[in-house]
Amino acid sequence: MEQLIKSFSDYAWGLPLVIMLIGGGLYLLFLSKFLPFRYIRHAVQILRGKYDDPNDPGQISHFKALTTALSSTIGMGNIAGVAVAISVGGPGAMFWMWVSAIVGMSTKFFTSTLAIMYRGKDSAGELQGGPMYFIIEGLGKSWKPLAIMFSLFGMIGALPVVNVNQLTQAINDIILIPNGVEVGLKSNLILAFVLVSLTSVIILGGLKRISNAASKMVPSMVLLYFVLVLFILISNYEMVPKYFIMIFTDAFSADYYKGDAFMGGVLGALILLGIRRGAFSNEAGIGTAPMAHGAAKTDEPIREGLVAMLGPAIDTLIVCTLTALAILVTGVWETTSNNGVSLTASAFSHAMPVYGKYLLMVCVTIFSVSSLFSYSYYGSKCLSFLIGADKKHYYNYIYILSIIIAATTPFSAMLNLIDGVFALMAIPTMLATLMLAPKVIKEAKKYLKTIKSS
Repeated sequence: MEQLIKSFSDYAWGLPLVIMLIGGGLYLLFLSKFLPFRYIRHAVQILRGKYDDPNDPGQISHFKALTTALSSTIGMGNIAGVAVAISVGGPGAMFWMWVSAIVGMSTKFFTSTLAIMYRGKDSAGELQGGPMYFIIEGLGKSWKPLAIMFSLFGMIGALPVVNVNQLTQAINDIILIPNGVEVGLKSNLILAFVLVSLTSVIILGGLKRISNAASKMVPSMVLLYFVLVLFILISNYEMVPKYFIMIFTDAFSADYYKGDAFMGGVLGALILLGIRRGAFSNEAGIGTAPMAHGAAKTDEPIREGLVAMLGPAIDTLIVCTLTALAILVTGVWETTSNNGVSLTASAFSHAMPVYGKYLLMVCVTIFSVSSLFSYSYYGSKCLSFLIGADKKHYYNYIYILSIIIAATTPFSAMLNLIDGVFALMAIPTMLATLMLAPKVIKEAKKYLKTIKSS
């Protein structure tokens, strides 16, 4: 089964998808004349609530929409995903994650703008946003098969299997094994039960409770993680320039690559690895974030697009880079066979021998649990689109069952499953976005004219 899932994931992440994600993102970047980067200051003002209007349509504020989206992207992609990229591809893999993030900022601007421009109503008459709605409202009912494809794979892609798997691994490696506790199916099932209990309380309360929890947890968890990694970098400050330069030099040499060669040899495989891990980390072009941003209280689509594009910058350019440098400067990526969250834990233990891994455990727990909340919202929204809003709560039961499966399954199987499904979610999202992009440009010109005149 594990080999079958790996083959499915590798096939889905073929050359056509990479061209669609990176080539499509670059097309959007040039089409908008680098608009997302030119208006970063304005995006921050929107995020701070300068333009909030409680009477605007929607369910949550700009800030809560971003933190809900970030609570799903700032998670194991930043801790386990980066560690996987470096253990397989060496320092150069991080460069291609950066490329994915820069291009992803443009993609997220377009997808989240469309999520507001073409909001639709669910069967209960509530305003909703997301790829499935902007496909139907923007392209027409004849494109519904594309919307159904996104929703079907979205339900699987929203399962929290990687986060749960890595949280279980972190608890086993950092807390249970060092204290002589025997780790196995029984202990993993107990951990799964605890996670199920905690998650159920939040997710059964709906989007408002999810966004409230996320808006409180995300800023604090980013700050704590930021401080801890800065401590590691300051402790090894003489090594930072060397490895920072190595990220650039090794991006084109692939000397450390340890995976299967693919797509034009080892360098092609390294590029693919970085883009794949970047997509797993910031989810730009996948279509999850537009579902959160589509619920924002605003009647200005461009505003929400500008807020959304801050996501990949915070997620990959800042948090992932810090994780990568912490792993590189401590040297654990060359001295240990650990992978995923265990490799990051080794870096923290190396820099802070007594308490480092326990502090990482706090971060991992908050990262994972906040991600658990957001993903349930995405999956139930997909089910709501397919069979009606009155039945969307059934997804929560599938979601809770997946937590138990993920806690007792190998990491590689879970990672490959989500990788492959993300690829199949990206196809309808990117196709629709590329077709509707000229309408976003038209809307942007109108909005920027209004801003300049006021």
